[in-house]
Amino acid sequence: MIAEIQKYIEIQNNIDEILKNSPVKLSFIIEKSGIKKPTFFKKLKDKRFTPEELLIIAQYVDPKIWSNETKKEVLESLHKTIENFK
Repeated sequence: MIAEIQKYIEIQNNIDEILKNSPVKLSFIIEKSGIKKPTFFKKLKDKRFTPEELLIIAQYVDPKIWSNETKKEVLESLHKTIENFK
């Protein structure tokens, strides 16, 4: 149990770097988290996301654990972005 808590603390402390290295845009993660943008950035600055919020964020940050639904959402977002550039 101690290892899991240590890992949680490590993720919380490094969430800004994790998000920076994410394969998806931060705006997409913010939208999917359901957290208002100003609140999200305050939580990011303070590194104070709840475990439930980190779980939602992780669903979009780590492609290795993407469900089929998450893959579909990411692809739809990419298609929208491409359409906006046309």
